[in-house]
Amino acid sequence: MSKTVLSLDCGTQSLRAMLFDEKGNLLSKVKECFEPYFSPEEGYCEQRPELYWEKLCAATNKLKEQCADIWDTILGVTVTTMRDVGICVDKDIKPLRPCILWMDRRKAKCEKKLPFKSRLLFKISGMDDVIKKNRVDCKSNWIKENEPEIWQKTEKFLQLSTYLIYKLSGNVKDSVASMIGHIPFNYKAKKWMPKNHFQYPVFDIEPEKLFDIVEPGTELGKISAEASRESGIKEGLPLIASGSDKGCETLGVGAISPETASISFGTGATIQITTPKYVEPITFLPAYPAVYPGRYNPEIMVPRGYWMLTWFIKEFLGKDPCACYEKTLDKQLDTVPPCCEGLFVVPLWGAALNRPEGKGAMVGFSESHTAIHVYRAIIEGINFELYKGMLSLEKKSGTKIQKIMVSGGGSQSDEVCQMTANLFGRPVVRVQTYETSGLGAAMCAFVGLGVYKDCDEAMKNMVRETDKFIPDPKAHKIYSDFYNKVYKKSYKRLQPTLFSIKKYQQGG
Repeated sequence: MSKTVLSLDCGTQSLRAMLFDEKGNLLSKVKECFEPYFSPEEGYCEQRPELYWEKLCAATNKLKEQCADIWDTILGVTVTTMRDVGICVDKDIKPLRPCILWMDRRKAKCEKKLPFKSRLLFKISGMDDVIKKNRVDCKSNWIKENEPEIWQKTEKFLQLSTYLIYKLSGNVKDSVASMIGHIPFNYKAKKWMPKNHFQYPVFDIEPEKLFDIVEPGTELGKISAEASRESGIKEGLPLIASGSDKGCETLGVGAISPETASISFGTGATIQITTPKYVEPITFLPAYPAVYPGRYNPEIMVPRGYWMLTWFIKEFLGKDPCACYEKTLDKQLDTVPPCCEGLFVVPLWGAALNRPEGKGAMVGFSESHTAIHVYRAIIEGINFELYKGMLSLEKKSGTKIQKIMVSGGGSQSDEVCQMTANLFGRPVVRVQTYETSGLGAAMCAFVGLGVYKDCDEAMKNMVRETDKFIPDPKAHKIYSDFYNKVYKKSYKRLQPTLFSIKKYQQGG
């Protein structure tokens, strides 16, 4: 009988409970969807932490019914979630307020000066602007300023993965590969910063409000009796540390070296590589701890990513942005030529470290452009930005990327994969499932359970390349020419305008 692992993957819009066997086969899956967030004010993105646990239990109980014959073959459980979600909990580890999500745009004032030593070092290193942005974006800083009574009651400041791990095991601990957010974490050393570290005051979370962190593949605890009653997961099963959703995707597609990139076509679109050394993808933007122990994931992100397609379908086409409707649109993509007859999108919705204005643009409209032109231009815009990211990763790592592995919802589309291959000029490859975050987490779990000795052995047994898209040289030449002559220069030219219009936005 095959060995199985239960992977629990909580993203921005859904939670998936999945059973993988030791050969990387997805045996069964239950998906529970939910509204990504609610907004008490313009730019706020919040959610009840309890919702994620409720959806987890709903998914696992349905999966148990669905897979009654193999439920007892589960050897262990692992959790992977979206990143940078801050949760304040009290001494009983009960949430004190809704959690603040990664795409939240509120800003702290941070009027209190940083210590002189920190200010001096930031000035010398040229980090002033980066630090100011990180400081005002820090969720805990906003809570301290605006809800001091909540912060005073906060026993621990958790990530979403930490909260779900606690609900499953009763232990407040997490994986180092999940520590991605506005927290006092030393990404290079893969541990919490000491309080005397010059960067610590930027986040300034009291050390006692933090928690224990361990390497991926380490046992975090056992499924508790209470969790078993609520979730249907067998009591006493080991809970194994994995990592963040994007990190697990990168392992799940087998991108474990700098020569292979992992692109995630998710709500937030990313391009990552895996490196043995710490390499910052952009100056002062850290490389994240990889799920592969001892390695790092330099990453470039398009914050709104494939959310933009959902937004366009819902707000401009007036349709329900379901998968079947997206497939209908995807089938029409080839009716529009590369570069959309001069229409292009600068897909920078949402602020980034080096783009504080957080604005995007659609440029080049004429009377000949249709809804499909706009739909394709959004996909191309995301790809152009990821291509720009790839060039930066190649330069920083000193390694040319030879192949691109893709995952996430957008990777299910043959048309999108071929467009990506054509634009990047690299082969684009899919593996046996697009649920690669769950797969990567399961690989980690099988290593932690001793089924495989390391991630390399797990990859050889659990990852299979199934579809390959070869770039069309003619299309790549068009894209390359457009990138160099138009797209690469567009943001710098648009930036003053985008910055100027920010004040006219509500909450801007």
